[in-house]
Amino acid sequence: MPQSLRRQVLVALAVVLIAVLALVQSVDSVAEHRDGGRDGRAARPPVAAVSPALERPQLFDGRMFVAYYGTVGTPVLGVLGEAAPWKAAARVEKAAAPFRRAGLKPQPVFELIVTIADRHPGPDGDYNHDVPAVAVRRWIAAARQSGALLVLDVQPGRADFPSVAKRWASALADPNVSLALDPEWRMHGGQVPGRTIGSTTGWEINLTSRWLQDFVVAHHLPQKLFVVHQFRRDMIRGIDIVRDRPDLAEIQHVDGFGTPGQKLATYRAVARPDLFRMGFKLFYDEDIRRLSAQQVMRIRPRVDFVSFQ
Repeated sequence: MPQSLRRQVLVALAVVLIAVLALVQSVDSVAEHRDGGRDGRAARPPVAAVSPALERPQLFDGRMFVAYYGTVGTPVLGVLGEAAPWKAAARVEKAAAPFRRAGLKPQPVFELIVTIADRHPGPDGDYNHDVPAVAVRRWIAAARQSGALLVLDVQPGRADFPSVAKRWASALADPNVSLALDPEWRMHGGQVPGRTIGSTTGWEINLTSRWLQDFVVAHHLPQKLFVVHQFRRDMIRGIDIVRDRPDLAEIQHVDGFGTPGQKLATYRAVARPDLFRMGFKLFYDEDIRRLSAQQVMRIRPRVDFVSFQ
């Protein structure tokens, strides 16, 4: 081939190669913009990339979580107050036994109210008080010895959820201890606990879950339960913005009581399985024809956490 012709062929190939590279770069740029977050920042990581949180054991592995609910020393707020921690462990183990699913043993849980909403303002004017830390430590020890998990339930009164949750940081540093928010007792303005059904926002839930997520990461802790109670839609305003946190197993716990029909109507009215795993409460006194374990396990959207009060 003459040298002049060879040169023309090489130039033509170079032009084609440059065009192909430009086209690939353009396609990658479009994909990056399309796959980026809503704020238009960096593209998502490759599909093969795995969050460090997902490399650790996940709490939702097919088991049913079965909880006893209440507080220290009084049965008025739930069944945990009816017995000492070691006796409560035996009771919740017995209650959990029928909830075996797919051959998996149910996971017993203590859900202990550690910040209780009050009808009076108290020294801080926030309409709540904490149970003694020494009592909480006894429940932590009982949970660890019995193989149960402990969930700290907070009723903030006129305080906010993040500030109350942070008061329990020392307990939450235990790998076996998780957190629950109870918006029924989150007051605003001049509201008083017990006179008004409280509420929170998706924004406040996100602030709390972000703090707990960062706490888990900073202290190298395993995944924690993050429970949000609800029995009316208006108890959580802006629920659509609630964020998923990889280090938290997030549960929307539906607390309606009454007949089976009333309970299921409440559940279906508020359930958001697109945002949470689902929880369901059974009341020993308030429920009429209390649902059996088999009936609870047939509920759809599927229930992964059930508690007794």
